[in-house]
Amino acid sequence: MAPASGPTLGPSIVDILDSHLHGSGSPTSTAARVADAIAARGADGVWITVRSRDELLAAAQEIEERPDARMLPLYGVPFGVKDSIDVAGDPTTLSCPGYGYVAEQTAPVVQALLDAGALYVGKVSLDQFATGLNGTRTPHPIARNVYGQNLIPGGSSTGSAVAVALGEVPFCVSTDTAGSGRVPAALNGVVGYKPSRGLISTVGLVPACRSLDCIAITAGRVDDIDRVAAITMGRDDGDAWSRDAGPHYAGETLRIGLPAIDKLDFFGDTAMRQAHIFARSRISALGFPTTSAPLEPFLAAGELLYQGPWVAERLVEFDDFLTEHPDEIVPVVREIFKGGRKYTAVDAFRALQRLQSLKAEVDRLWRTFDVLVLPTIGTTFTVDEVLADPIATNTVLGHYTHFGNLLDLAAVSVPTGVTDDGRPAAAMIIGPALSDGRILEIAARLLDEPRDFVADTTTTSTPANPSTAADSAQRSN
Repeated sequence: MAPASGPTLGPSIVDILDSHLHGSGSPTSTAARVADAIAARGADGVWITVRSRDELLAAAQEIEERPDARMLPLYGVPFGVKDSIDVAGDPTTLSCPGYGYVAEQTAPVVQALLDAGALYVGKVSLDQFATGLNGTRTPHPIARNVYGQNLIPGGSSTGSAVAVALGEVPFCVSTDTAGSGRVPAALNGVVGYKPSRGLISTVGLVPACRSLDCIAITAGRVDDIDRVAAITMGRDDGDAWSRDAGPHYAGETLRIGLPAIDKLDFFGDTAMRQAHIFARSRISALGFPTTSAPLEPFLAAGELLYQGPWVAERLVEFDDFLTEHPDEIVPVVREIFKGGRKYTAVDAFRALQRLQSLKAEVDRLWRTFDVLVLPTIGTTFTVDEVLADPIATNTVLGHYTHFGNLLDLAAVSVPTGVTDDGRPAAAMIIGPALSDGRILEIAARLLDEPRDFVADTTTTSTPANPSTAADSAQRSN
C-alpha cells in the first residue's frame, strides 16, 4: 500500500450521475468499484458493517430497475452511514457489540436518501457510543489517518471522514454533537458540515446528548453537501427539535469575524499557527469585509459541555447498560459515563442559566459580523499521544467545536492545506442558527468551488418515511 499522503477523493456526486446517465458507467459498475476498493483494504477499521459484493450489486441492480430510475437525484450514488443511525435489517452497535441490536426501521434521513436513488454501502465506524473526538475509543481496529504519521483519524464520526477521504464513497451521513463531524473531517482533509440543529431529523439516531445531537454530512466537496442537504432537510413532526430552514445565500455582502491571532490557542503548535495565518490571508482575499471578533463567550460556553451536567445527559440513554454491562464499555468511555452521575439538578439549572447568559452575549455579537472563522482544531495528536492521555488530548481537539450546538450555531469545516511538516490544517466557518446558506457559501469560495447547485433550504416538506417517526427508535438490545 502506498504511503499515506492525504485524501484521494473519488468521483463527486455530479461525476457519478454523469457516468450513470451517459452510458460510461452504471449503478452496478459503481457498486463493483466501491466493493473492490473496500475489500482491497481489508479490516482497516473504517467500516463496521458493510454489504457484501453480491449484496451491493443486487441493491444497485434494484435501483436500475426502478421506474424512472434515471430521473432520481442520487441515482446509484454510494454512501455510508455512521453506526449510531438505524438502517432496517442492519445492526446498530455504536462500536459496542454487546449493546448492538438489529434495527426494525430506517432513520428518515437515510430513507430520504434511499428514496432518492442512493446506494447504501454499510455502517462506518465511530468512537464508542459517539463519545470522543479522536477515533481511538473503539474495540475494533483504529482507522488510520490518510495523512499517515500515526496521526489519529478523529471522531466520533471516524469512518465517515476516512471513507470519504479514501474515495470509497462521495459522502457519509454522520453526526456532530460536540465536533464529532468537523474534527475527523479536518484531520482527513475533507468537508464536515454541521447544520443548524433540527434541520435534519434525528429520529432513528441513538442519542448521545439528545438536546444537542445533530445529524451531519461528511463529503469531499461543498457541492456534494448541497445536494445531500436538499434531500435530507425538512421538518419531521416525530423529532421534537425539528424546525424549518432559513433562506439560502442570496448574494448579500457577508461580514467575516476574525479573532486576533494572539487570542487563538494552537497549544504550542507553531506549524499549525502558521498554516492558519495563511488560510486567513485567503479568507481576507475573498472580497468580503473582515472585522475583529471576540472569542471569550464562545469558549466559555464550550467549557460547560464536558465540565458541566451535559455529561449526565448521556446517561439518559446508557445508564442501564453502564450498570448491567460495565465491562463491555471501553474504559475511558466508561469513566466518562460514570462521571455524569455526580451532577445534581441544581448543577443542571446553574449551567443552563450560565449558558443562557452566554447565548445572549453571542447573539449580540452577530449584529457586528455574519460569520466567524476559526481553526477547526488547534493541533493534532498521534494515536500514541491520545492513548497515553485520552481526556486532556480530547479536550484540546474540541476547543473550537464544543460550543457549537450549545450556542445553537451552524458550522462547516473545510480543508486549507497542510502544515510545513505535512499535517492537515482546516478552517471552520460558523454562523448563527439558520445561517447555513451563508457558511456554505464562504466554504465553497474558500475551496474555489463554483456553487452552481444550491439546496432549497426554504422547503418545509417532511423527509421521507415520516410515518415511522414515532416508532423508528424501537430497539431490542
